[in-house]
Amino acid sequence: MAGVDSHLQNDIVSVHCINDSLGDDELRAVLSRLGEDKDKEVFGLVCKRWLRIQSTERKKLCARAGPHMLRRIAARFTRLHELDLSQSVSRSFYPGVTDSDLSVIATAFSCLRILDLQNCKGITDNGLAAIGSSLSSLQSLDVSYCRKITDKGLSAVADGCHDLRTLHLASCRFVSDSLMKALSKNCHYVEELGLQGCTNITNSGLSVLVEGCRRIKYLDINKCSNIGDIGISSVSEACSLTLRTLKLLDCYKVGDDSILSLANYCTNLETLVIGGCRNISDEPMKSLAASCSNSLRKLRMDWCLNITDSSLDCIISKCRELEVLDIGCCEELTDAAFQQLGSENFMLGMKILKVSNCPKITVDGIKKLMKSCEYLEYLDVRSCPLITKAGCEEAGIQFPESCKINFTGSLAEPDVLL
Repeated sequence: MAGVDSHLQNDIVSVHCINDSLGDDELRAVLSRLGEDKDKEVFGLVCKRWLRIQSTERKKLCARAGPHMLRRIAARFTRLHELDLSQSVSRSFYPGVTDSDLSVIATAFSCLRILDLQNCKGITDNGLAAIGSSLSSLQSLDVSYCRKITDKGLSAVADGCHDLRTLHLASCRFVSDSLMKALSKNCHYVEELGLQGCTNITNSGLSVLVEGCRRIKYLDINKCSNIGDIGISSVSEACSLTLRTLKLLDCYKVGDDSILSLANYCTNLETLVIGGCRNISDEPMKSLAASCSNSLRKLRMDWCLNITDSSLDCIISKCRELEVLDIGCCEELTDAAFQQLGSENFMLGMKILKVSNCPKITVDGIKKLMKSCEYLEYLDVRSCPLITKAGCEEAGIQFPESCKINFTGSLAEPDVLL
């Protein structure tokens, strides 16, 4: 015990010596060089002074707290940039954050840049108005699945937070073109906009949006059923230099004109989701493949019923950087789409491939694919009657060692495109 006490005394003396020698700025410099969060937590355990410095330098916090605790948190973490108050789906029945909490956040966290309120279903326009009136430096807001909020509250945020870069509003069903106008007028730096399921937004709203917001890199309008070619063409032309990700799942009014516009203007497109857009045909997809041959990495085109072998062959042959491809339920596709594959000089970087519910694709097509896809990690061949595990084994197909093959639906699918 004497030896242990001696070590403790030495540690205490060494801490005092360090504190006598180093000022707060020097200790902050030490803290800034600790890369791991756990190391920064250990830094705060040394003594009260180091804990105070660690607290004031902390930039990110995930919490579950009411107004009283939020005030205490704000007093301790005075330079907080990111606050995550989101709720998991399993707890989404509980209101979570309320308008009273947002009032405290608005007045107490003056340095806040990122605020995540996903699934906090208790907040209303009043709470968002408080955010808009006080947090002028806010750059990112996620209020997805907060179904009580409307254009009024979000427009207040747009009016007060001109530096907004990221806004996610998935399933905010009361959002309409009015908000698009407010964003266009006030938030010219928006780069990421998630509008999934906001069915009241129309072509007019998108056209107005990109009059002022011309830096958009990421746009998710999955399941926005009132958006069609006019709106997409407006986005393509206005954001031609910046757009990297566009998600149009189940936008059934989107057709060939949208794809041609993307091909003409957005040559740096990396991710495109057009699953369920059944009016898209071969020739526009060929144009897109040619225009985005060096950039396209993820393409989801399941349920595009007019797509045939000619466009898929073009996509595969030109888009050599493609890593993720979903052609599920494209019932006209056959093995002919893979006719260029199989040679030693034709290799793809494909990691995830989904061909479920393609009744005309056979084991022969899969065999050709495997000869050119040595990096494949996941293959989905569910509901392909001509592709079975026994058939693949009989054909001697060599799958990559780490590749998971989904024959029956028993494997969890990677959620990389939604």
